[in-house]
Amino acid sequence: MTRRLLFSYLGLTLLVLAGLEIPLGIIYARGEVSRASQTVERDASMLAEVTEENIEKGNLDALPDVVGDYANRTGGRVVVTDRTGIVLADSQKQTGKGTDLSGEPDIARALRNEPTVAAGDEVLSATMPGSSGTTIRGALRLTYPMTEVTARIHRIWGALALAGACILAAVALIAFTLARWITRPLRTLEAATAQLADGHLANPPDASTGPPELRRLAASFTHTATRLQRLLNAQHAFASEASHQLKTPLTALRLRLENFEPYLDPRAHGSLEESVGEVERLGRMVQGLLALARLENSATTAEPVDLDAVLTERATMWEPLAAEQHVAVRVSGVRVGQVWAIPGALEQIVDNLVANALRVSPPGTTITLVRAPGAELHVVDQGPGMSAADRERAFDRFWRASDTHHDGTGLGLPIVRHLVRASGGEITLHGAPGGGLDAQVRLRPVAAGRSRTAGGTPRSTRATAGAR
Repeated sequence: MTRRLLFSYLGLTLLVLAGLEIPLGIIYARGEVSRASQTVERDASMLAEVTEENIEKGNLDALPDVVGDYANRTGGRVVVTDRTGIVLADSQKQTGKGTDLSGEPDIARALRNEPTVAAGDEVLSATMPGSSGTTIRGALRLTYPMTEVTARIHRIWGALALAGACILAAVALIAFTLARWITRPLRTLEAATAQLADGHLANPPDASTGPPELRRLAASFTHTATRLQRLLNAQHAFASEASHQLKTPLTALRLRLENFEPYLDPRAHGSLEESVGEVERLGRMVQGLLALARLENSATTAEPVDLDAVLTERATMWEPLAAEQHVAVRVSGVRVGQVWAIPGALEQIVDNLVANALRVSPPGTTITLVRAPGAELHVVDQGPGMSAADRERAFDRFWRASDTHHDGTGLGLPIVRHLVRASGGEITLHGAPGGGLDAQVRLRPVAAGRSRTAGGTPRSTRATAGAR
């Protein structure tokens, strides 16, 4: 913004200078040409009178000295003819004596007692009749080179350009100082916004400098950010403390229910087991909610993570558990390399998706972790799959399919989506060929982008998988 303000001030100043200096330079140039023309015309008239007097007295030998002396003093060229247009003298001796110039237009007009003044690109010329009254005794042509006039014009244009450059430099210095003063609150506000996005505000924006509107904006932002930080801190404290406060009564409730078993009628044991199962499910739901709250209330930065190494490690970890249910876990596809992900997120993503797939996979099937070009990961199972409507709602919190018969909490996929988006990617669900579900995770390859700040704090503890 500082650069744009600076360019705006300089552009406006340049327009004003151009509107003032260009007409001034043109007027001065025309004035110089006009003054030079008047000088040449005056000098030509004076010389014409002197030469006419010498011609009248027959003193023709004096003409070369008269015109030569003037030419040496001024740098002009003087040509004198008699009344028939025959050259009597040439200060530069380019035209010999006796040459007939009566056919040239300016000489012919002068011999008719008509003076001529002309300004060309290279010379100024004035041709005057040498006459007394109506008696024409000769003509005089005075030419003056435009080099001196052009040099003076160039000097004034140079002076105007130098003055304009000095004015622009002064305006640039003032404009830069003013722009920095105006944008200082915005720069501090930008830095404070980035800090707030990271979950903390160590340096509030400067509300003591800049225009009043920006100072008020910075003060308002600081007030809002302070309140937001307090709310985030309160939620973070709740996420940190609630697990201890909730796990204790749930554990005690489970123990009390289990202690009832010896005193219950055998016919009530089924209801007791269902009650214990619901308490366990409630405990997992609490853990999932707390994990999701910790993710949403914190922020971290994505880092390069080796997707191939993580898949190999997690597949090795899940193979024994899957083998107990007669389900195979296999990794396929080309190597992807490093992708951007917040620390610990990729492991949680794979664990949650594999846990969901294992929960619905019948014996004798395979869960395939497919790597695809473009930093894509597919977790494909051979379970019953999901309808299109269910796939659209699968990422809603606490949602479970109507035909679900397992004890999931409905928080696993929301946690996965939060982790994927915090890493700068996206997750979608598709039907797998031949039945089953294909969970497609698209991440950012390291070679195609740079790390950016993203919400979500990694935890070493795996989030509890929820039912699809």
